[in-house]
Amino acid sequence: MNQSLTLTMPLDMHLHLRDGEMLGLVAPLSSYTFSGALIMPNLVPPVKTLADIREYSQRIIAAMESDDFEPYMTLFYQNYSRDFLIGVQDAITAIKLYPSGVTTNSEGGISAFDIESMRETLETMSELGIVLCVHGETNGFVMDREAEFMSVYEMLAVNFPKLKIVMEHITTAQAVEMLDKYDNLYATITVHHLMITLDDVAGGMLRPHLFCKPIAKRPEDRDALLNLALNAHPKVMFGSDSAPHPRHAKESCGCGAGVFTAPIALQLLCEVFDAHGKLDNLQAFVSDNAQRIYGICAEYKEVVLTKQPFIVPQMYGSVVPMRAGETLAWSVSNVD
Repeated sequence: MNQSLTLTMPLDMHLHLRDGEMLGLVAPLSSYTFSGALIMPNLVPPVKTLADIREYSQRIIAAMESDDFEPYMTLFYQNYSRDFLIGVQDAITAIKLYPSGVTTNSEGGISAFDIESMRETLETMSELGIVLCVHGETNGFVMDREAEFMSVYEMLAVNFPKLKIVMEHITTAQAVEMLDKYDNLYATITVHHLMITLDDVAGGMLRPHLFCKPIAKRPEDRDALLNLALNAHPKVMFGSDSAPHPRHAKESCGCGAGVFTAPIALQLLCEVFDAHGKLDNLQAFVSDNAQRIYGICAEYKEVVLTKQPFIVPQMYGSVVPMRAGETLAWSVSNVD
């Protein structure tokens, strides 16, 4: 009999759904196997108002093929007033901070981390229980960008000790060390950063569908991430950072940053955890920790995965997924 695993209420706490035609393509793929996801706000233009939140949420729900999926909405960070935040608190789960220009559609992000100019916003978020999610990179040398950002995390954690701060899609041993330094720091980890290093991206022929920001790092960094995830560290949760681009935008001179994993995320996680004998810890990593950290109660869903081969499609619509055309060891066998 094939080995099986049942996951209850799996959550993706960092997901790009895009908008328009792309939203219609990718939203059903996430809503099929996940109970909910934290939706990134870096559209063009970004999600910055209550009207933006409500309208985008409605478009997401309309695109879903499942009624047991909750889109947890976020705002694109700017220095919001206290009154504004009080007015939107019931419509959002977090606010996402992007340093200017570090990733897709982040040009309107923060160009300088001046604590005093940010104080009203961050103190109000602390008071209201709104989580701050951060893309933690500088504009320095690509392999050093996350490590260079650690001082900013430290500054935020010290100045706003009651603010929950999520270090998004961490990729370095330095971020792993920072996690336990402050009680109010948490982290998401992608499945692709648990599997690949920079050598997989550019060590031989360039593989554009593995190019993302933050870029994959060294083997010792991946090992540090694996240690956190496999042992279901209580301050760490799964966030796919699944970021779809049409094939022509990935296989091009200006390759878009993003790895598309949403349709196969749970299968890939089963592969990783099974390979290390840690399947019992996957439930905490993919659901329990996130519900506790964010204080949310996910839509009930059971996903049964079975250890039997699954061939990843070459394309989902216009998008090439990670491991396209390859055979995975695990399949989704039932969703209820």
